This record gives sequence, C-alpha cells and structure tokens, in this order.
Amino acid sequence: MAHFSYKARKASGELATGMLEASDASMVAQILAGRSFIPLEIKETKGTVKTESNGINFFTPQIELEDLVIFARQMYSLAKSGIPILRAVKGLADTTSSKRMAAALQDVASQLERGRTLSSALNKHKKIFSQLFISIVHVGENTGKLDEAFLQLSFYLEREQETRKQLKAATRYPMFVIFAIVIAMVIMNLVVIPIFADMFTSLGAELPLMTRVLLATSEFFVTKWHYMLIVLILAIYLLKRYMQTAQGQYRWDRLKLRLPVVGSIFERTLLGRFSRSFSMMLVAGVPLTSALNLVAEAVNNSFMAERIITMRKSIEKGENLSRVAASSKLFTPLVLQMINVGEETGRVDELLGEAAEFYEREVDYDLKSLTAKIEPILIAIVAGMVLVLALGIFTPMWDMMGAFKG
Repeated sequence: MAHFSYKARKASGELATGMLEASDASMVAQILAGRSFIPLEIKETKGTVKTESNGINFFTPQIELEDLVIFARQMYSLAKSGIPILRAVKGLADTTSSKRMAAALQDVASQLERGRTLSSALNKHKKIFSQLFISIVHVGENTGKLDEAFLQLSFYLEREQETRKQLKAATRYPMFVIFAIVIAMVIMNLVVIPIFADMFTSLGAELPLMTRVLLATSEFFVTKWHYMLIVLILAIYLLKRYMQTAQGQYRWDRLKLRLPVVGSIFERTLLGRFSRSFSMMLVAGVPLTSALNLVAEAVNNSFMAERIITMRKSIEKGENLSRVAASSKLFTPLVLQMINVGEETGRVDELLGEAAEFYEREVDYDLKSLTAKIEPILIAIVAGMVLVLALGIFTPMWDMMGAFKG
C-alpha cells in the first residue's frame, strides 16, 4: 500500500486536505467519492508519512469500558436497523465524546472503504478492542448475525462494568480508612511523639520499654524520612518493573486469589468472567479449542489463563470438557455438574451461562458484605494503635504524676 496526499472539495464547498493509504490514485478517488468529496489533487508521497493527530496527546483521556459498552450498544441498534456498517461507523466516529475512540473509528472507516472487513479493521486497534471482542465480531460477520454479536458483546461488557463499579464501591470505605491510618501514623511520629520526647528527656525519668520503642521509631522517622522516601519510591519502581515481567505478573495473579477476605471474591469474579465469555463464544459458534484460547485472554489473569490453556491442550488430546474442567480444580462441584449435564445434553453454552449467573450472584453478595467483613480488621488496627500510644505515652505520664504526688 502506498500513501497519497490529497486536496478535495467537500459537499459544502469547504476545502479538505489529508493523507490516505491505498493501492493507487484511483482507489483514493473512490474513497473520497464515498465521503462525498470532489478530488482536486492526488499525489503519492515518499518517505515517512506524518498522520494527523486529531488533537490527541498525553493528556487526552483514555478509552474507558463505558465507551466500549456504548459503541457495542449503538452498533447493535444500527446493524439491526439495516444501516450499512461503513455509514454506521462513520456516524459513531462523529458523535462519540471520546477523542481516542473517534480517531480509532475514523481509521476503521478508512479501512472499510478500502475493502477490509470490520473485524480486520478493529484488529488494527488491539489496545482498544480485545481479541475476544474482535473474534465475536468476526463470527458475526461470517454468520450474517452481526447485530446479535454486538448485542452479546454489550451484555458482556455491561456486566463487566457493573462488577468493576461494585468492587470500587465496596473498597472505597476501607481504602479511605487505611489512608487515614497511614496519615495519622506519619503525623504522630513526626509531630506528636517528638513533643512528648522532649518532655520525657527534660524530666530525666526512666521510661518503659514501649515508650522507648515509640521514641526510637519517631526519631528514625524524623531523621531518616528522606532515606525512607527514596527507598519507598525505589521499591515501588522495582515492584512495578517486576510486575511487568511474565513471572512477576503470574505470581501476583496467583497471590490475588489467595488473599484473605478478598481472594475468594477475585476467584469467583474470574470464574464468572470465564463462564460468561466461554458461553458467549460457544453461542457465537467459535470452535471449542479456539474459544478456550480466547477465554484465556479474556479472564485477564495469567495464573488462571495457564489452567485454561492446559484444559485446551487436554481437549486436543481427546479428553472431554467435563473431565478437563474437573482436573483443572478451578470450579465448584455445582458448576462441574452443570458442565457435565450440558455436555450430555448438548447445552454446554446454556448451562455455562447459568454457571456465570451463579458466580455473579455470589460476587454481588460478597461485595455487598465486603465492608462488613473488613470493618473488624480495621477496628482491630485502630485499637492496636490506641493501645500502643496509651502504653507508650500515657503510662509514663501517669507514673510521673504518681511520683510527684508521692
């Protein structure tokens, strides 16, 4: 493909310029005619081509899950109404509020004009559209049920969005309390305890062990805070770098499932996502092994993805789905029964959908009760802080007051 610069006149009479990628100049003219432009000049460009930025920079907001939900919903409505895909994509590119989404859809429309399919055009923007999203669209194109494909995607994305909102709402209060505790500890060590330290030093009294520990900790904070800050920043940087490696991501994904209180919620959320996406792929007509590959990417957890890939390899060796699901040790007995019955009756997709609903209901209940589970832990932490301060600060003061009275 070559790159061409063009000058053209819009239907309104306004002059338009830009760049297009095409096989030859006549193809560029056809693309411009499809946009209701009158070509004035078309020239092939050599060397590096600078594309239009569309006003996108570092500070431009990223595409959110909500933007994908709206896109899937709108594409379903437009496809069901019989509007041509190219016209639908162009319309959405002009009406979306996200600059990044608008730029991506404009590029998708440009590729559709050059004869590419919608799925291959979306595949050029993998940072926006997941492989599962693209695969469902591809199946919808091949079966002539593109509207149903976008409907399935909208349901899937809406459920994902709702789960994320619930998780944020459930963790907002505990995170606020933990942040407040950290701030209180810093203020106590840097401001409050040094005042008492001066008072105890001037009196010259013998201090209890807990008081000496508090004073030593406070002195370390006051004199070494800049070193602590450097170590903290360095530790966060190294941790992020390690998390970006395959081994680091794998270990973190496995650890998340074993965390106290929230580990079971993460696990059920992933299993619900697995069941929902797997069911959706089977309904769309994706082959079993291909569906497992795509679902492994959809769960967004490398530890669970490894288990799913192992399931796929076992199926390729001739084992059935129910057996490999049991050997993976991912599912509860109830879900294993659903998969077994679904395999016997030929309704695996339907029963996987029911399994997804089962996990999603459990996650909803766990998220609603998460705050109640975490509150006792937070209360215990605050009580421990109060106890340490009482033993370290107030006990020697009471002893001194008793000595003065004596």
